[in-house]
Amino acid sequence: MGLGNDLKAKAIVANIRKIRAEKNYTQDYLAAKLGISQNAYSKIELGYSSITLNRVIEIADILEIDFSEFFELERKEMPHLKLVNESH
Repeated sequence: MGLGNDLKAKAIVANIRKIRAEKNYTQDYLAAKLGISQNAYSKIELGYSSITLNRVIEIADILEIDFSEFFELERKEMPHLKLVNESH
């Protein structure tokens, strides 16, 4: 894999990690949903394991996002919304 592709792959797995953290999901949770060990999932996020497009789509489904969000060059922080009680 060329240097440019390697950097793109690292950006994708970094986005997976950021989105998982933003949703307050643990690596254990995603690993269980994927049917793999937490150690195997950790290797995905660290970029030690190559993942297929099907696996990327599975992860996106678990995180309830469109898989294209993983391919953003720089992931913007998700806004934190306050819920307001309408009765006040």
